[in-house]
Amino acid sequence: MKRREVLGLLAVTGALVALPDAGDATRGRAASTLLETGDALHRSLWQVYALSDAKHVVFPAVRAQLDVMAKGLAETRTAVDRSRLCRMTADLYQLVGELFFDANRYTDAAQCYTLAANAAYAGGDHDLWACAMTRHAYVELYARRAHAAQPLLAAAFRIARRGDDTLSTRHWVAAVQAQAYAAVGDLAACNRALDEAEKVHTLDSAHSHNGGWLRFDGSRLAEERGACYLQLGRPDLAEEALTAALAQPLSLRRRAAVLSDLAVLGAHRRDIDQVVHYAEQALGLADRSNSGFIGKKLDGLRGRLAPLMSDDRVSTLDHRIAALPRTA
Repeated sequence: MKRREVLGLLAVTGALVALPDAGDATRGRAASTLLETGDALHRSLWQVYALSDAKHVVFPAVRAQLDVMAKGLAETRTAVDRSRLCRMTADLYQLVGELFFDANRYTDAAQCYTLAANAAYAGGDHDLWACAMTRHAYVELYARRAHAAQPLLAAAFRIARRGDDTLSTRHWVAAVQAQAYAAVGDLAACNRALDEAEKVHTLDSAHSHNGGWLRFDGSRLAEERGACYLQLGRPDLAEEALTAALAQPLSLRRRAAVLSDLAVLGAHRRDIDQVVHYAEQALGLADRSNSGFIGKKLDGLRGRLAPLMSDDRVSTLDHRIAALPRTA
């Protein structure tokens, strides 16, 4: 997926989303195809993305759909059709943002999420809108700008409260807010946000998410709680949560993140055996996926290795992490 082409399409699509509907009842071929099959196709693209170890395998299909999406928006249609197409646009550009995010292209991901938020607003879907805002906040968190993430999350939470209360949107926002509070060292606020996120378990799990732009079902709360406590300097609390998370079925990226956090926990304790044990596993997953996200997680470990560098195993780990690709 050529970055320049995608950013050009993003600009065109953003303009088309902002334009008012033409009020013409005619419908072009691309718009008709999207309205008939677009939702199902987008669900399948999300499924491929979620199941793939290497996220870039979904690029060609997503790139082709971006063209169709732009053509559909450009064709004349009714206000009802335009609203549906805007929601599809918000869905698709959140997936594009995820692909950029996995490649550590944070600025490009943020642009995609901004377009997705605008399209969701134009389509009248508060949950879709809140999810786009939350993904944008993730960009700020992983760029180590927690203070910039907080207003995005506050807005996302307000938007989510106007959405469908049977969906898990507001609980996901709370889980990400916990990460933002942990990043600024606020343990009490972090715990409150995690407790709010845990309320997802009161929802009907079969209908609280869609497996695409909203995938939060509470299954990742143990690893997120562990990551928060680790960042807050509470390894005693972090170990229990991270160990519990590792015992669950996890996607490749999620397992790599938990392994990286357990390696950081070992570094905190100056336990070289623990650092090597978990870091080696995480590096193996990084090699399989070529994920910039996993490389970024391991960079966080690398910053903790300095006191242990006299050990040859640790210096070898440091070199291997340094050699990982930073952009997928």
